[in-house]
Amino acid sequence: MGLKIGSPRETYGGEARVAMTPDSAQQLQKLGYDCLIEAGAGKAAGFSDEAYKAAGVTVVDTAAALYDAADIIAKVRPPEAVEIDLLSPSKTLISFFYPGQNAELLEQARSKGANVIAMDMVPRISRAQKMDALSSMANIAGYRAVIEAGNNFGRFFTGQVTAAGKVPPAKVLVIGAGVAGLAAIGTATSLGAITYAFDVRPEVAEQIESMGAQFVYLEFEATQDGAATGGYAAPSSPEFREKQLAKFRELAPDIDIVITTALIPGRDAPKLWLADMVAAMKPGSVVVDLAAERGGNCDLTVADQKIVSDNGVTIVGYTDFPSRMAAQSSTLYATNIRHMMTDLTPAKDGVVVHNMEDDVIRGATVTKGGEITYPPPPPKIQAIAAAKPKEKVKELTPEEKRAQEIAAFKTQTRNQVGMLAGGGALILLAGLYAPASFMSHFIVFVLACFVGFQVIWNVSHSLHTPLMAITNAISSIIILGALMQIGSGNFLVILLAGLSILMAGINIVGGFMVTRRMLAMFQKS
Repeated sequence: MGLKIGSPRETYGGEARVAMTPDSAQQLQKLGYDCLIEAGAGKAAGFSDEAYKAAGVTVVDTAAALYDAADIIAKVRPPEAVEIDLLSPSKTLISFFYPGQNAELLEQARSKGANVIAMDMVPRISRAQKMDALSSMANIAGYRAVIEAGNNFGRFFTGQVTAAGKVPPAKVLVIGAGVAGLAAIGTATSLGAITYAFDVRPEVAEQIESMGAQFVYLEFEATQDGAATGGYAAPSSPEFREKQLAKFRELAPDIDIVITTALIPGRDAPKLWLADMVAAMKPGSVVVDLAAERGGNCDLTVADQKIVSDNGVTIVGYTDFPSRMAAQSSTLYATNIRHMMTDLTPAKDGVVVHNMEDDVIRGATVTKGGEITYPPPPPKIQAIAAAKPKEKVKELTPEEKRAQEIAAFKTQTRNQVGMLAGGGALILLAGLYAPASFMSHFIVFVLACFVGFQVIWNVSHSLHTPLMAITNAISSIIILGALMQIGSGNFLVILLAGLSILMAGINIVGGFMVTRRMLAMFQKS
């Protein structure tokens, strides 16, 4: 019989998310688990108790009953002390935990002997992306930040020209191009705003520009790598910070909406949008600070509050952006939990195999068997690495460029002359011994090979499919030649001509099928 996994109602004030949805419960049951849910746990996220019952989930009346019955507890927010007291050595807790900031909770969990898997500690390696709950929630936070900014902004995002007058587009600056920042950039751009973005990691410039935003460059000699282990940004040097702040002061008077997302796990949020920058902004502008929970990137941010500065700038410091989209957040987080359970249940028999040799499971486990296992060792597979700095190409002088061109021309000429001389010698040798009837066909064969090489071989492989119609035409020419030869009295000639017709026919039919599919991609269904 499989173990039981349950999700209690979140006790944190205002938290609307739930760690199990009816859909994820059905997937967990396929892994061999029995699912439990506390009554009303999903109501704030739009999931009724009836929906859970229809999905085969047992609804229990109280949290205490759920903790007593379930072997695995799945939560969203870090547990309260009273919730850890309900754990036992036979139970496993899966939730956000933030062990670096919750040493007392970590010690309490160790003393209870329970196994704790922190979803915020999932290593950032490719295989673990499906379990990366931090990225899931950051994606929602970035999107919601733009929506919240629009709710407090008094104008359109997109520019308009109407009979009543011209409306300029809003200018949005996103500071930090992590998951939340990229989500904010995509949303602001899709709404029609002129979007700027800044990040200390220059390698993300291409990502930003590919989404339609403009990367804010600094005139600064790079003396350090802007990325740290795991794909996060590294703390900036004092000199870089001064250049950064100077650039923000230059941009502040023209920017309508600022969204700050700069946050390094385990550290207080760096102050990037200072009080004088807020004072320089136009009345009615908006600052949305996604780092408010760790002190905020803006000087004026107040956690969980929305304030208005003396010059009429609105500063939004909410810390529950994912919870404000509870249905979507719960769906994504429950999927992250389900993928974690899939890795913990390799046999799909409802039995947890807590394999501490697995990089993902080991990295996320913070207590096990009465011992604290945080911090984890570095994963065997390296996390997303920072892009290596490109080597500067040495500028050649005009004389060096000229010498290089002459050397390349001489090499190319030498190769061509050598090939022509070798080919001519082979043809001459064949002409000395072969009959005249053979030579006429041989010359045509050589010319066909040359034309085929020039037309097909020099074409990039990536263009072969779009050029399939041309290759069909060439194959048709081959068929014409084979048809002319198939009436020969020589058995060998008939055999070769038949094979040519067969192979060319396959090429033509296959080519037209691929071309037809390619053209269908551009037709309206």
